[in-house]
Amino acid sequence: MVWWPIGASLFASNIGSGHFVGLAGTGAAAGIATGGFEWNALIFVVVLGWLFVPIYIKAGVVTMPEYLKKRFGGRRIQMYLSVLSLLLYIFTKISADIFSGAIFIQIAMGLNLYLAIIILLGITGLYTITGGLAAVIYTDTLQTVIMLVGSFILTGFAFSKVGGYEAFMEKYMNAIPSNTSYGNITIDPKCYTPRADSFHIFRDPITGDLPWPGLTFGLSILALWYWCTDQVIVQRCLSAKNMSHVKAGCVMCGYLKLLPMFLMVMPGMISRILYTDTVACVVPSECEKYCGTKVGCSNVAYPKMVVDLMPNGLRGLMLSVMLASLMSSLTSIFNSASTLFTMDIYTKIRSRATEKELMLAGRLFILALIGVSIAWVPVVQSAQSGQLFDYIQSITSYLGPPIAAVFLLAIFCKRVNEEGAFWGLVIGLVIGLVRMIAEFAYGTGSCVNPSNCPKIICGIHYLYFAIILFGICTIIILGVSLITKPIPDVHVSIIASLALSLALLLPEIQEIYETDLNHTPHLELEVCNMAAAKTPPPPKKKKGKYSTVVYSM
Repeated sequence: MVWWPIGASLFASNIGSGHFVGLAGTGAAAGIATGGFEWNALIFVVVLGWLFVPIYIKAGVVTMPEYLKKRFGGRRIQMYLSVLSLLLYIFTKISADIFSGAIFIQIAMGLNLYLAIIILLGITGLYTITGGLAAVIYTDTLQTVIMLVGSFILTGFAFSKVGGYEAFMEKYMNAIPSNTSYGNITIDPKCYTPRADSFHIFRDPITGDLPWPGLTFGLSILALWYWCTDQVIVQRCLSAKNMSHVKAGCVMCGYLKLLPMFLMVMPGMISRILYTDTVACVVPSECEKYCGTKVGCSNVAYPKMVVDLMPNGLRGLMLSVMLASLMSSLTSIFNSASTLFTMDIYTKIRSRATEKELMLAGRLFILALIGVSIAWVPVVQSAQSGQLFDYIQSITSYLGPPIAAVFLLAIFCKRVNEEGAFWGLVIGLVIGLVRMIAEFAYGTGSCVNPSNCPKIICGIHYLYFAIILFGICTIIILGVSLITKPIPDVHVSIIASLALSLALLLPEIQEIYETDLNHTPHLELEVCNMAAAKTPPPPKKKKGKYSTVVYSM
């Protein structure tokens, strides 16, 4: 696969209907800071192409759990990570995309929510099951073009409607709903007045809804997990023709990630200006009338503007955009989830399964995955004050940091062994689940009706929680590894030394990887030895069947 469909597919796999609905909704509620989630990705998509993908390719792996098996040995980490990845697909990807796509269809066409879900999933599943990864990537490329063209047109209409950027800034700060009380209760103005820092990306570390330390460091941990270790994303790069095309595709995706701030976040803010009483509603009964949930209706910001603002022909184009983004995201997830299940789980249960049996098992698993995800939609609908994007990021903050810690240490620290990685993952998961289950049990609430969840559990911002959880997991992984036996060099020799070599980014090493990806084993030794010649301390030579350069790290 050449670079441009790789870059387009990376972008389209990431930007699903959840972004159109979620980014616009959070932008309508809180301003431009949510665009920082997109701009942070510019760094880590480059890290993916320059550092992580070469490691995965030289390890000869198809899935991310398979990489950890080669790195650490044993099967329990591979199995654990496969199951956790599938849970993350349900909680943060499939259910969120289904919900966001259904919102748009419901508003645009007046269909029943679950009827729209069934129709969309039927079409999506059909060409996912019959096409495979190549079909998904080329479909992503076409749909990326549709998404960008339609979004640019809508953004132009939106800014024209409000009178330009200066008028947009002024009118947004005055977009206050007319109904701010019910019964004998007068709602606190902070619940419906736009934030004073709405046009600031970096916000107060204590009072900010997206505090700048969390946005800078906590989000980087989540980006490391998503862009560098997630099966859906990495699978795109592994299909590239060679390393030059991997890097070019990642750079292309990075440039495209500049756009959501202007094509999704700001149009969502304009929607609040144009439809204030609907998008910014705070009275529970009014919100339920507008969008079916009592906690808020900011999620309807983008669909509402498309349906009410655009003429018929362009409205149809934008409907195509939303359907395309939904199907693009879901096809990517279904394809990768099927691969994870069949390669990392089913083959362990049925070691002699035929290719036909594996295909059937993968398709049946997709159907089961869809059923569970649909059942989770009502939870998504009411979480995080009705802001879909905050829900997605919060779940990621509770479950993603342990995975990020394990992959980072697996590549850069030879001393980390299977016991350390396993217990870091397990304890990290337990801590994350305690926070997540508590939030769902007590409810995340809203500004009008706050949650009763104890402050000691739910009072820490989810991005700060990600930093804390990452630190705890790192300490556990290193601590357990140091008090247990080192891992055999057969698992780490080439992988660890190759990681260090690539991190140096020597021109000579780059020349080797500009050619075909299918190098013979002696080239890995050549790369390691080239780096060793310029890197203190000198490498230790280990002789034997797996003789190679091994670094003390």
